[in-house]
Order: sequence, then C-alpha cells, then structure tokens
Amino acid sequence: MKVALLGFGTVGSSVARIVCDLKPEGLELSHIFNRSVARKKADWVPKSVIWTEDFEEVLRSDVDVIVELVGGLEPPGTWVRRALEAGKSAVTGNKKLIAKHGIELDRLARSNGAHLLYGAAVAGGIPVIPGLQQGLAGDRITRIEAILNGTCNYILSRMEAGDAFADVLKDAQRLGYAEADPSEDVDGYDARAKLVILSRIALRAAVEVESVACRSITEVDAVDLVYARDLNCTIRQISKAELRGDGISATVGPMLVPLRSPFAWSRRTENMVLVCGQYGGDVVFSGHGAGGNPTAVAVVSDLISLAHGSKVADLPSRATHVSGEFELRHYIRFVVRDQPGIVAEIAGALASEKINIDALFQRTGYEKGSLPFVVTVEPCAASALRRALDRIRHAGWLSETPLDMPILGE
Repeated sequence: MKVALLGFGTVGSSVARIVCDLKPEGLELSHIFNRSVARKKADWVPKSVIWTEDFEEVLRSDVDVIVELVGGLEPPGTWVRRALEAGKSAVTGNKKLIAKHGIELDRLARSNGAHLLYGAAVAGGIPVIPGLQQGLAGDRITRIEAILNGTCNYILSRMEAGDAFADVLKDAQRLGYAEADPSEDVDGYDARAKLVILSRIALRAAVEVESVACRSITEVDAVDLVYARDLNCTIRQISKAELRGDGISATVGPMLVPLRSPFAWSRRTENMVLVCGQYGGDVVFSGHGAGGNPTAVAVVSDLISLAHGSKVADLPSRATHVSGEFELRHYIRFVVRDQPGIVAEIAGALASEKINIDALFQRTGYEKGSLPFVVTVEPCAASALRRALDRIRHAGWLSETPLDMPILGE
C-alpha cells in the first residue's frame, strides 16, 4: 500500500521515521507533501520517496492512502475530500476536521470504496477510538469522562504543586506543550472537539461542536487548589458527556476531582478516558496523549490496519440534542469585602433555587477587603446554580465574580 504524507512537521516526520525504521509489512512511503520541501528534506528518508509542494501531483499518483497531518479545517478538508472522491483512503489526526465534518467524510469514503481512519484525533497514542469502535462495540456506552488536553493537565498538575498559572504557562510554551496563543487549549476548545468525536463513536450521538459548553481554566487560582485539597480533591480540566433521555448532557471545563479518582493520578501531559458501559461497566484508557511519537504510533497503527484489510465497525450515530445540565455537587469560591450578613445573603439566594449548602470553608490569613471563602452545595442542576448566583452577582460586598466548579462524583 503506497502512502503519501501531507505535512512533515513534528507528527509527520515521526510517522515517516517509524515507517522507515520498522518497515511494517504492506506499507511503502512514496510521497511527502509540504511547503518549502527543500528545507524539510531528511537524508534518512529513502531516495525513492518523492518530495513535492504540489498536492495535485500526489492526487494524480498511484498512492493508495493519504495521511493528512497539517491540521485545521482548510485546506486539509479539501485535500481529504478530493482524495476520498478519487477512491483513495485517508488517515488523519485532525480533530477539528473530524469533529465538524466526520460524518460527511465517513459517508464520502464509503460511497467511493475508500476508508477514513482517525485514531490519532483523540488522545494521541492512546487507542481510545479503535478501542471504542472494535473492543467495546458490543456494549452500550452511557457515559464518558475524560482528560483530553495534555496542556491543561500539565498546567493544573503543576499548579497543584504550588506553581503560578502564568509561570507554568510560560514553561509549557517553552517545552512545546502550549502554543504562543494558548486559548485553544486553556479555554477548552481542543478538548471540546475531541469530546464531540468520542460522543459520536461511544454514545452514537451526533452533536454540533458549538453546542457543547466549555469553560476556561484561566479562572482557576492558586487558592482554589488549596481549598480543593481541604475537600480531599484536586482540579483537572474534565470533558464529560452522558446519555439523558433522547439527548445527551455534555460540558468541558475545570472540575474538582476526588484524590481517590484515577483522574487525580493523571499528571503532566497524560490523557485519561473513562467510559461506562451498560453491560461491561467502567473501562479506563490512559497514557501519553500528545507529542510527535505517541501520535505517530496511532497514525501508523491505522495504516497497518488498512494495509491488512481490517474493517472498521460502522456504528451509526443520530443527530442529538445536547444540554449542559448535570446533577452534581458544586464548589463556589467567593472573594468578598468582609461584612456581616454575607453568608445569610448567599444562603438565601441558594435557597430560592432549592439548593442546599453542604459546607463552608474559610482559611485565615487573608485581608478583610479581599477575603476568599468557599461554599459547597449538594447536587443541583447547573442552570439552577447560575440563577442563584445571578441574584448576588452585583452585591456590594463582592470583590470578584464568584467562581463555581462542579465536583466530579467518584
């Protein structure tokens, strides 16, 4: 099977290296497409490989499969479509493309006798997608909880050890874990795209990417990690989706996780995915979710599957309504100008939505004009809590907008 690489960056060069080193049976690297190929050429790539800056040359050739590793919606979306229309199979790690157009591209592949594989689109080198498509196809998955962004996991696990957000972000950028503009990671958009893909495969629910609410981890302060520890918890960016009647509930954002939870054990750039099956119970996938080599392993594994005729199970999904409602306990951090009656006013706002206070935490040593304290509440709907907090959002004693985070169940 002749393979053309589109993109020779971190992942693309790792794919080429694995194919050249391991020489998997049935695979031949024939083309490498990239801008400015003259500066990209590597002497360890076989001389038989054609280097080109012209996608049309790749399309006209006798390659059997293109591997798209450029990323983004365009022009990669056009390249993948044209390859599939020409009857060539495609392998990609492009989460944005698969989240937004995966269903359409799957249909296009099938209608042209081709295949589309994207095992590298979620959790890098962890075989989550093939595990769901093949290993768990015989179960009915009802819930997904996951750490899907290595950058956020790196930042929050470093903050857990006492480091400041700004300092950790700079380190993450220096190490290549975060982009110069980190918003795609820290604001939850990267994890949201991956959650949409997993929801389609595992829950058989097709949802629009923009319909899933996400919250930024930039709202988390060092004091929140301190209070989380008082609650025997830590904080992670969690992607969560579960079946609810005819729809699903889905959200991405910082959550408190109990220290006994496997998510609390996930550190640095590790990813972790927990799926709950109606018959098989909980299954956890864990490992390195990012980086050139782990992601390349997933790409090459897809190529080997194609070369040996493996058929991906067709798990049809349906358009599904999505909401952000979960019945969970919540952590609410207030920063106030201390005065009598604050707790009574908070309790009244919560009671108006029939929300019960679980506990109140206030550490000493903070100035009275900027005093942080935490209220935890019993399980409640997120919308009810938002309404309660809206009642006190403009209170004169508030120094900052309250921060609320769900507390993940064990």
